[in-house]
Amino acid sequence: MCGIAGIINVKQKAYREIDRHLKVMNKIQAHRGPDGEGIWTHQDKHVGLAHRRLSIIDLQTGAQPMQDERGNVVCFNGEIYNYLELKKELRDFQYQTTSDTEVILAAYQKWGSECVNHFKGMFAFALWDESKRQLFCARDRFGIKPFYYVMVDDVFYFASETKTLLPFLKETAVNLEALKEYLVFQFYLNGKTLFAGINELSPAHCLTVKDGPPRIERYWEVYYHLEFGRPAEYFEEKLRSLLEESVKIHVRSDVPVGAYLSGGTDSSLIASLSSRYLAGQEHKAFHGRFLSPDNAYDESKYAALLAAEKGFTLHQVDISSKDFTEVIKKVIYHLDYPIAGPGSFPQFMVSKLASQHRKVVLGGQGGDEVFGGYVRYLIAYFEQCIKGAIEGTLHNGNFVVTYESIIPNLALLRNYKPLLQEFWQEGLFESLDKRYFRLINRATTMGQEINWQAIGEFPVFETFQGIFNGHNVGKESYFDKMTHFDFKTLLPALLQVEDRMSMAHGLESRVPFLDHEVVEFAATIPADVKFKDGKLKMILQDAMQSYLPEGILNRKDKMGFPVPLTEWSKNELKDFIFDTFNTPDRFFLNKKEILKNISKEAKFGRKLWGLLSLELWCREFIDQQHKYKSMIA
Repeated sequence: MCGIAGIINVKQKAYREIDRHLKVMNKIQAHRGPDGEGIWTHQDKHVGLAHRRLSIIDLQTGAQPMQDERGNVVCFNGEIYNYLELKKELRDFQYQTTSDTEVILAAYQKWGSECVNHFKGMFAFALWDESKRQLFCARDRFGIKPFYYVMVDDVFYFASETKTLLPFLKETAVNLEALKEYLVFQFYLNGKTLFAGINELSPAHCLTVKDGPPRIERYWEVYYHLEFGRPAEYFEEKLRSLLEESVKIHVRSDVPVGAYLSGGTDSSLIASLSSRYLAGQEHKAFHGRFLSPDNAYDESKYAALLAAEKGFTLHQVDISSKDFTEVIKKVIYHLDYPIAGPGSFPQFMVSKLASQHRKVVLGGQGGDEVFGGYVRYLIAYFEQCIKGAIEGTLHNGNFVVTYESIIPNLALLRNYKPLLQEFWQEGLFESLDKRYFRLINRATTMGQEINWQAIGEFPVFETFQGIFNGHNVGKESYFDKMTHFDFKTLLPALLQVEDRMSMAHGLESRVPFLDHEVVEFAATIPADVKFKDGKLKMILQDAMQSYLPEGILNRKDKMGFPVPLTEWSKNELKDFIFDTFNTPDRFFLNKKEILKNISKEAKFGRKLWGLLSLELWCREFIDQQHKYKSMIA
């Protein structure tokens, strides 16, 4: 786990200040690698790589950038979990270290750009190919590790974080297309970032730079080739085996490994599984809770339940509104730009706690998107059941559940009444893509707070449709279409939060659900097995029930780490919110309208969080862009 950066003049002309500028890039990303740093520059001075190291595997000889006997040089962030198996396969390579980094060089020598298809892991790397005089870069299949880039004139810059690229921009400005997507989804589509000119290499893509703009290709896709006719027991047995193997390989480390433990199914399952493979280590888990008079946001009893059963030492941090005011600016700084919901704040707090005890933690990210854990899937199917019952088409094969079977699970919707009211306000029984878009569209709650005319028109829905109705997803399964969209868009956003909040404290976060063999297998499971009777993540819970206490397995009240921001904004944070927005408007923000409508925010609403994040981001990165430009002056 590290920070990477680099510079290449695509005309192969010398870049005069390359060494000094690489040092600046390393300095900005120093938090990602507190254990060491390195810089390599080509003898012709037209290309160079920079690296900050967090030592996890091969603590003594794994320094980077790393060079082989052919003159190829790699700069790598992440983990190649199957590096030991690859070493056996690539025996002809003359290894000088015991690191997984060197395996990338060995794999590239044998397979070239196809090497990425042999890796199991989370990675973003850049590799200079001396014989071809080109830079080859790649990002893991799910976007666990970040890779950003920008072209300025004839120079290609890349880094693990967008803030590292800001000194090289001619102007730091808002990407209006990305802004509109953020207002709709609270994430961005197709590699956009909120910074104009800076792009993200999409998950499962590689990039080559030689004598012009980067050439980008996809190297992996998940296909929903459903295996009908098999009993549920077949899928449960295979899934159990794959998850056990994934966790086993994810705990490979030369330093002790801990686990996040929220109290929900996913993190509890990963923590429980890891205890099988961490023999001889003291098991440590980390939890954050919000204290309130009614304990409405306290899930610590579930974390304590699993910790007691598995013998974990549970470390816990209590999170308050005071913590919010003290760290929110740091959260926005480390995020690089607003994304996803307010969960980044408690994630920052828990990661800080974990970093005091461990350098590596396991988490449950990905379980909801791969196996279908979001309550909105239940809402969407509830509407379809009503439609099918009215039209008499409920049993014609187009529906996964019937309204009779879904009723016992509707108690999960208790806290989602405002969302139901908004969802059913208009457009009832429209096409599946329009209904799911409406279900996840957060812009409908915003009115005069946003100057929509200043943002301009942009076909957000058309971009959404292209992903939702992807060629790799069957036309019939509503469930697969919903989970696929979230897998391709929301999941990378949540992984950005996972990466930034952990790396802010020099902590490596690993996500065993996101093993590509697990994901590929999950895509073969028919929706009526995954989502039978409207029970969310049914296949996962049935397959892994032996690893979880009954009290966690049958929970009906999992909230997904919600932040009591709405309550705080009316009480403890009232002055903070007022001071933040009682300032001049921005070209796209009408701040008086924001202050006027704060009291109307629903309990689990995201509007205040989204607008507050935008304002604080503008203050740090737009208003102070001179601070970043001065770093290379």
